[in-house]
Amino acid sequence: MSQYQPLQATEIRSQSSYSVALGVLPIAKLSFETRIKDGRYEIDGQFQAVGLADMVRDISAKSRVSGRHVNGTLAAERYELLYRNGRKESTYEVAFRDGVAVSTTVTPPPKPRPESWVPVTEADLKGVLDPIGALLISDQGDICRRTIAIYDGESRIDLVLSPKNQRSQNTGGFKGDVTVCGVRYVPRSGYRQGRKDIEYLKSIDDIEIAFARTAQLQLYAPVYARIPTRYGTVFISATRFDG
Repeated sequence: MSQYQPLQATEIRSQSSYSVALGVLPIAKLSFETRIKDGRYEIDGQFQAVGLADMVRDISAKSRVSGRHVNGTLAAERYELLYRNGRKESTYEVAFRDGVAVSTTVTPPPKPRPESWVPVTEADLKGVLDPIGALLISDQGDICRRTIAIYDGESRIDLVLSPKNQRSQNTGGFKGDVTVCGVRYVPRSGYRQGRKDIEYLKSIDDIEIAFARTAQLQLYAPVYARIPTRYGTVFISATRFDG
């Protein structure tokens, strides 16, 4: 059984960062700062393309999710994303209430969708998590026996986790024991049918994510991921974990 300590007035802070590589080529950096105080939490995230990816296209993103910290779990209330691709900017804002996405605002509004577009239905918006907090997992129950339903303001997907193994992991920013989950990617809605990269991800069964327990947050968080793509294997590795 989990032994969670009651939250104090003192703010809890945790910082983690990750490198993203396509094979051996660095392509991006990710960083997250989590703050918890008085039963509330905020997570700020940043993404920046680096290396050749940055030379080809200037892509960056900033995100924030906030909500309630209840019994060792995160209950999102608001998710925001600012995405930049060259000179173009898009913002996504989603309000959550008790696991339901109750409103979505996208600026600028999306262009008319093709006939092959799978629309998001009202049912798709129930029992969902934001894309950041979704991978911070309570240790109540088996970490790898669950389906994570994610809604990001456009797409609704399921990540179906299954137990794979326990092992030692060294990513440079983390060294220790991890729980490794196999992951199956299941798109539900908010995507174009027949899109090659999505069809490829649907077809594979060797995605994996390694989780480790954070001392600061008392949650499990990713320290490593391996994602095969049509262009090669993407590796995500912690360069700083739970600092």
